[in-house]
Amino acid sequence: MKFFRGIVDLLRGAAIGVAETIPGVSGGTVALIVGVYQTLIGAMSSAVRAVLSLGTPSAAKRQWKSLPWGRLLPLAIGMVSAIVVAAQFIEPLLEGYPELTRAAFFGMILASVAVPLRMAGLPMRPGEGLLIVLVAGGVFTALGMPVSDTDNPAWWVVMLSAAVAVCALVLPGVSGSFLLLTLGLYDDTIGAVNDRDFAYLGLFFAGALIGVSSFVLLLQWLLDNVRRLTLIVMTGLLLGSLRALWPWQGAERELLAAADQVGAAIGVGLAGAAVVLLLMGLERVVRGR
Repeated sequence: MKFFRGIVDLLRGAAIGVAETIPGVSGGTVALIVGVYQTLIGAMSSAVRAVLSLGTPSAAKRQWKSLPWGRLLPLAIGMVSAIVVAAQFIEPLLEGYPELTRAAFFGMILASVAVPLRMAGLPMRPGEGLLIVLVAGGVFTALGMPVSDTDNPAWWVVMLSAAVAVCALVLPGVSGSFLLLTLGLYDDTIGAVNDRDFAYLGLFFAGALIGVSSFVLLLQWLLDNVRRLTLIVMTGLLLGSLRALWPWQGAERELLAAADQVGAAIGVGLAGAAVVLLLMGLERVVRGR
């Protein structure tokens, strides 16, 4: 049984890793879909506390021991492996079949809206629907920002961008790749992964570590203390993020009317939604619910 769970967690990690290479798709969203979101947040929070308590060895040791290593290691291996492999294939797909690729992910994210809503529990309370609309509107507007163009970024730019983008790993509806695209570092980062540019990757990892350490404790507190409100906000984030995945877009991210391959895009989008619904069903079976 442990071996089966390890294989399942390896595949879950791979799905999260693939999502992190795709502009507009959030690794946090996929973590929600495959049922490991709170496991990851809890583990990351414990890891941060362990680092912060290094001055007290006994406390740090307790935090490290509390981590579910049997789950975290397969997830991490799957995620890192998938990022390395997917980085070589995602860009050609987006360049060769942009409408169909975005349509597939549009359908997947639209279906995934059901995840935080199910976790929060229905029906919604007064005002929650308005909050979803306001959050979705804010994200929709922000995602219309023009793409930046940064050549030979300074070390602090790489670290700062990584610190901001990595928050998407733990925040559903916000794509780390899309944030890097907005900041003008997406091509540089994908190129560094493909070219094994360890100097760039070292700076990026350091910035990401700082960012996630600062953010994950806050998110853990929110999930522990205002869980329902946090899940409602996540629903708005997911809905707003659909703007980035509208199949027909211009060079400056302007939204265009449906034109080419409309039927195919609808079919691919429905297939993407079906995949997510299937994953949600399988997750409930694995959990025995």
